[in-house]
Amino acid sequence: MYLSSITIENFRIFGQGSDALVLPVRRGLTALVGENDSGKTAIIDALRYALGTTDQEWHRLEDADFHGEGASREIKIVCKFEDLRNTDKRAFVEFLTYSDKPGADPVLYVNWTAKDAGEVRKGRPYRQVEVHSGKDGNGPSIPPEVRELLCATYLRPLRDAEQALSAGRGSRLSQVLLHTDQIKVAGVRFDREADIDPKTLNVLGIGDLANALLEKQQGVVSARDEIDKHLKTLSLTGEGIKSSISVSGATASDDVRLRHLLEKLDLTLGGTGKLGLGSNNLLFIACELLLLAQEDAGNKLLLIEEPEAHLHTQRQLRLMKSIQEQAEEKGIQIIVTTHSPNLASAIELNNMVMIRNGDAFSMAEDQTELEPSDYRFLQRFLDATKANLFFARGVMIVEGDAENILLPTLANLIGRDFTEHGVSIVNVGGVGLRRYARIFQRKNVKDEEQDRQLSIRVACVTDMDVMPDCGGKITGMSLPTKTGLGEENLSKRRDTLRKKASGQCVQTFVSDEWTLEYDLAFSGLAEDIYVAAHLAKKDEALNRTKLDSETKAAQAGFECIEEEARKAVAGGSANGCSYGEVLAAKVYAQFTKGTKASKAVAAQYLAERLRNRIINNELTADKLRVAIPKYLTEAIDYVTGSKDAPGWPTDKARGTDE
Repeated sequence: MYLSSITIENFRIFGQGSDALVLPVRRGLTALVGENDSGKTAIIDALRYALGTTDQEWHRLEDADFHGEGASREIKIVCKFEDLRNTDKRAFVEFLTYSDKPGADPVLYVNWTAKDAGEVRKGRPYRQVEVHSGKDGNGPSIPPEVRELLCATYLRPLRDAEQALSAGRGSRLSQVLLHTDQIKVAGVRFDREADIDPKTLNVLGIGDLANALLEKQQGVVSARDEIDKHLKTLSLTGEGIKSSISVSGATASDDVRLRHLLEKLDLTLGGTGKLGLGSNNLLFIACELLLLAQEDAGNKLLLIEEPEAHLHTQRQLRLMKSIQEQAEEKGIQIIVTTHSPNLASAIELNNMVMIRNGDAFSMAEDQTELEPSDYRFLQRFLDATKANLFFARGVMIVEGDAENILLPTLANLIGRDFTEHGVSIVNVGGVGLRRYARIFQRKNVKDEEQDRQLSIRVACVTDMDVMPDCGGKITGMSLPTKTGLGEENLSKRRDTLRKKASGQCVQTFVSDEWTLEYDLAFSGLAEDIYVAAHLAKKDEALNRTKLDSETKAAQAGFECIEEEARKAVAGGSANGCSYGEVLAAKVYAQFTKGTKASKAVAAQYLAERLRNRIINNELTADKLRVAIPKYLTEAIDYVTGSKDAPGWPTDKARGTDE
C-alpha cells in the first residue's frame, strides 16, 4: 500500500475550501521544495499527527496549529492509501472503502480531526481528536492497535543520530531491532539441562544463558552461601530459611525481556576516532531503511526533513541517489523536504513538488507544460547551480555568461537588489530557455486563472538578433538587418520571441535592438562598454598600475571611434544608420573582430566600473536606470516585484510579496 494523497484543512498555513491543501503523493519518492515558511514542515507534521510515527512520539496540539480564529475550530487531515496488498486488506478489512466500479480495488481513507471548542480541562485547552475511516470520515473509528500499522517513520531535521542509536530505555535501535523478524526467530531457546552451543542461541536464549551463568558465578554463589549462614543464626530452629539470588526481570514476558536486552545495544560507526554528525546521520538512515524494507504489512512510509543536514555536497548527492533507488527496489515510500539545490538537482523532476504560499505544485508530467523531451533535457542539465530556482521568489533566466554576471550588479545599482528580493538567476546558455520557463507553467491553466498559477515571477531575457544596416560591415557578422526585415517582420519577430516562453507568471523580455552589449552601448553606456572590452583583451597582463594606464588608453580609443562614427554619418558611409547605431556597432565590434574581447570578462570589468562610478558620485542610480536598455529595467522590475512592471500579476496570484 502507498499514500496516494493528503488533504489538509485548517492546519497552520492551510485554510479551508479553496485554501485547503490537496497534495498528490507519488508511489516512490516525493520531494517537497520551496522557500522557508511555505508549508513544507506543516505537511510533514500533518502526516505525523494523522498517522503517528514509529518512534511513538506524542504530539500536543498548540493554538498556532489551528488556522484562523473563532469560537469553534477544527483541523481535518485526510490520507488516502491505494494499491493495498492482500495482507493490508486483511489488516484493514473493517475500514476499507469500496468503489461502485466492478473490479476496482478498495482503498483506505484515514480521516483525522481535531476540534477546539474553547474548553479547558486540568488547566489545559482540550482538543477532541478522532480518527475515522471512509471517504467522508463517516466510516468506523480506527482504534489505536490498527493505527500502529499506519505509523510512518520520521527523521527530524538536525536530528541527534548518535543519541538516537545509543543504548537506553526506548532507544530507537531497540525499536528497529524489535521489529526485525530474525531477531525473534533466529536460533534456539536456552535449555538448562541440554548441552547447547551458545552460537546457536537466539537473543532470548543468550539472555537466559547469561542469567544462568550470572546466578552460578562463583562469587555470587559464595555470597549467597554466606548470607544463608547468617540467616541460620538469625532464624528459629527448623525454619530452614534460605536465600535465592536471581536476575531481575527474568520471569517477565518474552516481549518485555527481548526489549530490555535490545536496549543494551549501541549502534556506532567503526573505524578510528570519533566520526562526525554527517556519518552518524547516514548510519541512522540506513538503520531506518532496514526496518522499512522488512515490513510485510502496513505503511512503509519514511518522512525525512532536510536529509542534507550535516552532509557535504558529494554525500548529499550520493544519499539522494541511494534513497531513490531504495524507494524503487524495496517498495518504500519516501517524502523528503529540502532547502538544498544540490539535492534538488539529483531528484527526478517528476518526483518534485514545489510548495509556494500554502499551495502545492507538482512537477509531474501531467501537471506542467513541460514536454517529455523537456524532462529528459532537464534531467541532464538541471545542475545544482540552476536548481536554486526551486527556492526563489523570482527567477531571471538568461542565455549567456555576460547577462549572468552583469544583471545582478545592474539590479543592485538601481535599487532592485536580487538578493534582497529573493531572486535567483539561471544561465541556460544558448539553448533551453523555453524548457526552463515551462517548469513554472501549469498544464491547462489559462493566463487569467491567476489563483491556479505558480506565483513565482519568472523573467526570460533574450536577444533580438537583428543588426542595424551598418552592423555587418562594422562587426563582420551576418545577421538579418532592420531594413532587410522591414517594420512588419520586425514586429512579428519580436512577438514570436516573446510568446516563445511567456505565459502565466512567466514573461519574456526581448532586447530593444540587437544583443546585450550593443544595446548597452546604444542606450547610453558606450564608453563604459568600450573600456570594459579593452580591459578584457588585456586581462591576463593587468595589475593595478597597468589597469589605470590601460583605462586611459581605452578612453582615448573611445574618443577615436566617436570621431569615426561622426565622420561616417556626415560622409554618408553609415548606410543610413544614426550616429548612435554606428557608435554602438563599433563598440560591439570589440567582441567580434580582431582580438576579440571575452563577453564574460568584459561584463566583470563593466560591473566593477559602474559600481565605482556610483561610489565616486560620477553616476547616480536614477541616471544609470535611464542609461540601461528598457527591456532590462522592465525585466529587473518584474522579477523583483515592482508593481509598476509590465505584466505584474494581481495580489491574489502574487502572494504576500511586495
